[in-house]
Amino acid sequence: PQGIGSPSVYHAVIVIFLEFFAWGLLTAPTLVVLHETFPKHTFLMNGLIQGVKGLLSFLSAPLIGALSDVWGRKSFLLLTVFFTCAPIPLMKISPWWYFAVISVSGVFAVTFSVVFAYVADITQEHERSMAYGLVSATFAASLVTSPAIGAYLGRVYGDSLVVVLATAIALLDICFILVAVPESLPEKMRPASWGAPISWEQADPFASLKKVGQDSIVLLICITVFLSYLPEAGQYSSFFLYLRQIMGFSSESVAAFIAVLGILSIIAQTVVLSLLMRSIGNKNTILLGLGFQILQLAWYGFGSEPWMMWAAGAVAAMSSITFPAVSALVSRTADADQQGVVQGMITGIRGLCNGLGPALYGFIFYIFHVELNELPMPESPSGGNVVTQYHLQQNSIIPGPPFLFGACSVLLALLVALFIPEHTNLSVRSSNWKKHCGSHSHPHSPQAPAEAKEPLLQDTNV
Repeated sequence: PQGIGSPSVYHAVIVIFLEFFAWGLLTAPTLVVLHETFPKHTFLMNGLIQGVKGLLSFLSAPLIGALSDVWGRKSFLLLTVFFTCAPIPLMKISPWWYFAVISVSGVFAVTFSVVFAYVADITQEHERSMAYGLVSATFAASLVTSPAIGAYLGRVYGDSLVVVLATAIALLDICFILVAVPESLPEKMRPASWGAPISWEQADPFASLKKVGQDSIVLLICITVFLSYLPEAGQYSSFFLYLRQIMGFSSESVAAFIAVLGILSIIAQTVVLSLLMRSIGNKNTILLGLGFQILQLAWYGFGSEPWMMWAAGAVAAMSSITFPAVSALVSRTADADQQGVVQGMITGIRGLCNGLGPALYGFIFYIFHVELNELPMPESPSGGNVVTQYHLQQNSIIPGPPFLFGACSVLLALLVALFIPEHTNLSVRSSNWKKHCGSHSHPHSPQAPAEAKEPLLQDTNV
């Protein structure tokens, strides 16, 4: 009685595309509203907002995944999309409430966790890699196109129209889930009552992290992931604001930067990654990716001209090969019955970084007094900037201190990764974990991921 047709990957793909397309439209307006709302300590407040959201997502994702195993996927798709998109109309109504609701919405900003569970319900294990790749590509495609569209509409018709359009797309997504998305979890797999108990061990966000120290190789891999993803998570939260306000990029330039970086990253993670894995091996590919990340962060840190940001962006695309290579290394070296455990640890580490990274970057910006000297002027109707000087004090030697901190962190990750053997068997003492999985999950239900923005880390067949 619910939904149109039988459950398919395309239902999940449409849900993801509409949600992130709506948010992508707001890339440029959000940067302007953020600075207007917090004219002092802009980067600090941005870091705190994104940090609170990330930590809440890390804490809530396993619980929501466990609840969806009991109560079904459709209701939680509806819940996560609704609360994730709830702040959108508040941007023009009350900016303060907009940022407050964004922070709190982190509790439900875990649509990817439910989508991956939905996909796992309806695919066989050998099909899951392609299905996750399709979801990931859809996510990338929405962010490649929507910031540019939002920037153009904002320049021509004003930001209010962009907010209205994003709200309409979010409502369309909610209606699509209500009307068209069928339930993927079979009725026979769910308890008859909504009061049925769930496994609190499965809902513990720190469950996977507790197993990190049980094997030296797993420990090395997790330390590498933590030290390299922490600066990346912080950079993602503040970099577009940095380009717009400190480097003087226009809204169109920021949108073009996102599009070019996205396209180059897709090429790097497909063609380049495949060639490197065959030619220099798994471990050397990881080391090369970390080397590119160090170069990229150092370039961002010392760069003071727009062309330097574009050049460093190309290097950043090459650095995106690191995490697929890490996941492939784990997939090749771990025993078949250990895949979920080790991949879950990596996912938990990344989820924790999504909370700590933005707060850390905001705090470092604050310590080094990286603030905006003046409120940016509006753009002229022709699209050119009336005022483009938003730069730091002219005597500043290091324009972006957090990026240099990130480069040092990735350098440590590179030194740790040197000690990871190329070929080994990972043995994590996880008898309790496997016993728990056999008791509380159905055949197609994956581990509830702590942070599911990297499909490759959820897949056992990389």
